[in-house]
Amino acid sequence: MGLFSAIQNSDGNGNGDNGGRNFCWGFRSVIRKKEVDSVNRRRDSRQQLDRKLSAFDLVAIGVGATVGAGVYILVGTVAREHAGPALTLSFLIAGLAAGLSAFCYAELACRCPSAGSAYHYTYICIGEGIAWLVGWSLILEYTIGGAAVARGITPNLALFFGGEEKLPAFLARHTIPELGGVVIDPCAAILVIIVTVLLCLGIKESTLVQKIVTTINVSSLLFIIIAGGYLGFKNGWVGYEIKSGYFPFGINGMFAGSAIVFFSYIGFDSVTSTAEEVINPQRDLPLGIGIALSVCCILYMLVSAVIVGLVPYYALDPDTPISSIFSSYGVQWPVYIITTGAVTALFASLLGSILPQPRILMAMARDGLLWSSFSDINEHTRVPVKGTVASGVCATVLAFFMDVSQLAGMVSVGTLLAFTSVAVSVLIIRYVPPNKVPLSPSLQESLSLPFGGNIQESEIQISKGRSESGENENPGLHEEEEASLGRSLIEKDILQDTQSGQRRKFAAWAITFLCVGIIIFAFAAASDSLPSFLRCTFCAAGGLLISCSLIVLVRVNQDDARHNFGHAGGYNCPFVPFLPATCIFINTYLLIDLGAATWIRVSVWLVMGVLVYVFYGRRHSKLLDVVYVSSDFANAIYHCSSNSAA
Repeated sequence: MGLFSAIQNSDGNGNGDNGGRNFCWGFRSVIRKKEVDSVNRRRDSRQQLDRKLSAFDLVAIGVGATVGAGVYILVGTVAREHAGPALTLSFLIAGLAAGLSAFCYAELACRCPSAGSAYHYTYICIGEGIAWLVGWSLILEYTIGGAAVARGITPNLALFFGGEEKLPAFLARHTIPELGGVVIDPCAAILVIIVTVLLCLGIKESTLVQKIVTTINVSSLLFIIIAGGYLGFKNGWVGYEIKSGYFPFGINGMFAGSAIVFFSYIGFDSVTSTAEEVINPQRDLPLGIGIALSVCCILYMLVSAVIVGLVPYYALDPDTPISSIFSSYGVQWPVYIITTGAVTALFASLLGSILPQPRILMAMARDGLLWSSFSDINEHTRVPVKGTVASGVCATVLAFFMDVSQLAGMVSVGTLLAFTSVAVSVLIIRYVPPNKVPLSPSLQESLSLPFGGNIQESEIQISKGRSESGENENPGLHEEEEASLGRSLIEKDILQDTQSGQRRKFAAWAITFLCVGIIIFAFAAASDSLPSFLRCTFCAAGGLLISCSLIVLVRVNQDDARHNFGHAGGYNCPFVPFLPATCIFINTYLLIDLGAATWIRVSVWLVMGVLVYVFYGRRHSKLLDVVYVSSDFANAIYHCSSNSAA
């Protein structure tokens, strides 16, 4: 960030030799930022999504996308191998860690309430190149995540028929020897098609279905809590009476369990992808995110507390922990309620996986980084139908032909990258909010700048010209110049830059070194193969960078411009810079801890994304050859333009 700011401010157009000019042009294309949507201009209503969602709708979307069938299976595996009876605390710690990202998402969703979620925020605060990688990773996450969820429905649905062998032929899985033993799953493909059609009907219609299936899923979990609690109080909580105590694997086992169940909270970020469709985003988005995450955390903790208390943790069935517990007490019929909950949970997760993807595609297409057809809004349903169909087709093909369980780790990369970029964006908004915005091409023509299109040269030369010729100016000419909107604002901007430039520079470098220190510390902490001396050295170096950077950020004041950045009046993230820094560390550690095999697979996808960006996105970006001006200058120009139009 600090290095980026220095390069960006030092040379507005990359003047110099051809090599330097080409390098600067390419580098600026990576760090160029867009403006917050709809602050100075309104998008054509035909290309705008309808605002129909309430806070209750957002809670349903968040809970449905988050509480998948994992809770019906994950409790057994994590309790047996990592946490034991302390599984409840593992869910609590993981929920608190996810809450850190939720705080950051809530602020950015209020400031920038447009479609695109983390991609949109990163583009505004960090730059086009990083935003592209975040958006490209989210596309992979939602595609693989949707396919994986769809293939998980078939075995659960088969329980209603008495097993997979009794499923109707058109729903049952089949092995195709001619294709190398590929196992096709028609049921999964059909379900993805149903969800895709449902999403094409409109956001209100799909949200209604989401509320219904989420209600059934939550009711199933409440049944498990109530019925399990009754059995526990009637027969005794034998799971808490074991000799090994509450922490059979120690405190480290509890934290290891937290790292695993953390991914069961992934999904609340789907709420922010619908920001453009929320009636009152400043009020409802923070409520939707906060309530959804709180409901998920409470349900997870209560279910896990009941399950690990009914039987000893080592007696849990890793595949069907909940239904097997009821069977051990001689109660067989709850299996149908539990299976219903699992199926509806998977269906809600499938809706939550496919819903955000067309909105990510739409946001990227609006910015010119993807093909413009993805940004088309259907005039009847007011949703991006083409993007929805494209997302559905990709997920359908994967769900039908591929067993994507081995690719599940790739889903986590997109989420963790998004969480990290959102936390960094909060720090940037608070300490170094972008003070240069792109001027729309229509207003560039009406704005007559001396010395050409280089704004920085114009500002400097205008300032020098005024100071050198001030004594020779006649009063009439002086008054004429003082009436000039552009020059007066440029002088004001130069004065403000002089006063705050030093503080912004310190803050920018502090954020940069904070991120570097976190990467070093997290890498050393996650690398068990490193010798102890090297691990200690890297941890000490990273810890020193983190501590010094936080001290600088605490000592320097947050930028006053943060109060007017984006849409004011919404939620503000607390405990800055400590909360975002902790969020960055947790997500960076989990990213490094995913393992080399996952990163090798993800690297292939990221390389493909870089090629698409270099050969298409960068050359078709709406910010190509754009002119940047100060925020005050742009606001005044837009104000004058709107007055003249009126």
